[in-house]
Amino acid sequence: MATRVEAIPHRQDPDVSLLERVAEVSQALRVEVEKRVVGQHQVVDGLLTALLANGHALLVGVPGLAKTLLVSTLAEALDLKFSRIQFTPDLMPTDITGTEVIEEDRTSGHRAFRFVRGPIFANVVLADEINRTPPKTQAALLQAMQEREVTAAGQTYPLTPPFFVLATQNPIEQEGTYPLPEAQLDRFLLQIDVGYPDIDAERAILLATTGGDEEPAQAAMSADMLIAAQRLIRRIPVAESVVEAILKLVRAGRPEGDDKAGVARHIAWGPGPRASQALMLASRARAVLQGRLSPSVDDVLTLAGPVLRHRMALNFAARADGVTITDVVRRLCDTLR
Repeated sequence: MATRVEAIPHRQDPDVSLLERVAEVSQALRVEVEKRVVGQHQVVDGLLTALLANGHALLVGVPGLAKTLLVSTLAEALDLKFSRIQFTPDLMPTDITGTEVIEEDRTSGHRAFRFVRGPIFANVVLADEINRTPPKTQAALLQAMQEREVTAAGQTYPLTPPFFVLATQNPIEQEGTYPLPEAQLDRFLLQIDVGYPDIDAERAILLATTGGDEEPAQAAMSADMLIAAQRLIRRIPVAESVVEAILKLVRAGRPEGDDKAGVARHIAWGPGPRASQALMLASRARAVLQGRLSPSVDDVLTLAGPVLRHRMALNFAARADGVTITDVVRRLCDTLR
């Protein structure tokens, strides 16, 4: 008598299932954001990459390119608590982190201090025109961005995850501004340059924003799924060729590094190890956004600009030769192609 063999059901790896789900939901999230922000596909992809990698982003662009609208719409589509801080020269650190006030119990007459939380206690914090406030106030963001906590009056208050600082900066008007110090720039995972839309996108913007009410963004991803996706990013395998490409690219961007790209004479200082970490995480996040199980060297090359451009400084020789950061990053990438 023949023995009947039962078919063993195929069980997909939980991480693969989650990756497919995240890629699907991320596409829905992109659609919701682009309902209100037209023609900025690369900027939206950059923001989603930073969010999945659990990093902060600096948006650099001239006024009127919907940077603020983009961040608020993204928070709406994520169904997260949103807070906007308009940075001005008179803004104080306590205006960001919060302050202590004295409260009196009407029954007992006892007085006690109570901490009133500032706008930093949100999931998505928009630091609008971050370079318009003095360094003392800019520094109030450092602990929150790196340690995800705030210390006030000797007490430490953790920030509820997910937590992102998305800052904007105007590159053309520098009068009365305070350039961000290198230590704070390094806290941003990506610097995303926001350019002008093409003519078709600008026509769509013109028709969509001068008519009736704009369509609101619907929640496309929950906070729990976003946190799960961030944990998944760190479990994705990375090929040795990708690791070598990251190390070669970052180390070549330092004045004392391998100068095959011919850029050492133009660099005052280069990216540190945090740039390598940012490239690794961002490359993994980009792979997940596209539904891939592992990042490639192409991901590294695509993200080299956003990761490196704010972590390098040019010297006088570069300015005299008319060399820009974009030129330097392009030469570095050419050595990997």
